[in-house]
This record gives sequence, C-alpha cells and structure tokens, in this order.
Amino acid sequence: MNTPAKASLPVIKRLPKYYRYLRSLQADGITSISSRELAAQMGTTASQVRQDFNCIGDVNGRQGIGYSVENLLSILESLLFGNGDRLPTILIGCGRLGKAVSRFITTDANGYKLIAAFDVAQNEVGKEINGIQIRHVDELEAFCAEHHPKVAVLCVPRDGAEQVSGRLVDLGIEGFWNFSHYDLSVPYPDVVVENVHLGDSLMSLGYRLRNQE
Repeated sequence: MNTPAKASLPVIKRLPKYYRYLRSLQADGITSISSRELAAQMGTTASQVRQDFNCIGDVNGRQGIGYSVENLLSILESLLFGNGDRLPTILIGCGRLGKAVSRFITTDANGYKLIAAFDVAQNEVGKEINGIQIRHVDELEAFCAEHHPKVAVLCVPRDGAEQVSGRLVDLGIEGFWNFSHYDLSVPYPDVVVENVHLGDSLMSLGYRLRNQE
C-alpha cells in the first residue's frame, strides 16, 4: 500500500479539488466514475488521475465501471482530516481579513478548531470574533504553554509576520496558514507552511485575461 508521505506537493495540492468534486457526485447519488470523466472535470488527463490515485493508497478502478466514489472519499477524508480530531488553531490579526478568515474556519468543516485570537490593537482586545474573545498578543506565551495549539493563521502585515513567526515556532506551532506577504517557508523550512498570496492570484488572473489568444 502506498503511503501519503510518498505523494508529491503537486498531488497533495490537487487532493482538495478531488474531494470537493467527489462530494458533489455523492450528493447527486453517483456511485462510480471513470478516470476519464474525473479528468474532464478536474482539467487534467486520465493518466494524471490514475497517477495521483496511485500515490494516495489502495485505489483500484474496475474495468467498465470506474472508481467507487465512496471508496475515494473515504481515502481522501482519512488523508485530509485524519481520525477526525480537529487541529487546535490560533488566529493572529483580527482586522477585516482576520475576521473573514475566522468565519471560514469556524463555520466550515475543514479539520480545524479556532481556540484563540490575538491582536496588538487595544481597541480590539476584549471583543469577540465568532465566539472567540480577542486577546492581546502579549498573552501568546502563557496561552500556548497551557493549550498547545498546532496551527497559527497569520492575517497581519509583512513586518508583523516577521516579528511573530519565530516566536510562534519557539512556542511549538507546527503549521502556518499565512496571509501576510512574508514567505514563511523560506526561514522555517521544517515547519509546514501554506502561503496564501491573494495579490498573486489577482495578477495571474490579469495575465490570463490580457494574454488570451
């Protein structure tokens, strides 16, 4: 049996898209799908789909029937969500972006549990954000020592991310969902980092619009 550790980063990046599409198939009552049909929806090739599935576990399609939607979802849920325990998560930065991201974390069944929020602005401290009281960032050490969060969501400017990221690594944070313009994967190669650059996505869209044939 293949293990998730053998999956490359590009394959891992495609897994949530497979999951979303298969969930929609399940909701529509579809029980099986071929690699060709799945590739058409994913914008890739049947060969790529088969290669991806070879990386993630015991995924076997049946000739003339295809892959079991239920089996694929079971494997993907195990890889993406583990045993169902949600990862304890803290939010740094409670401005407009932080508030929007916190709503997503607290309302979507995505495998994370927001347990605290922090900010440097005194006018934010003491307020609530989706049922979580905002603490001053000076309380980070005491909170992390007691509650041991694994993930930090950074919704702060670049200089703020530079200042707080090392502190968080020292406090035991194992993963970052990073919305700052500071690429944390460079100074912290041993920590799992997902850098989210909204501006990059917009520029990519602009390039594609302006350079269509």
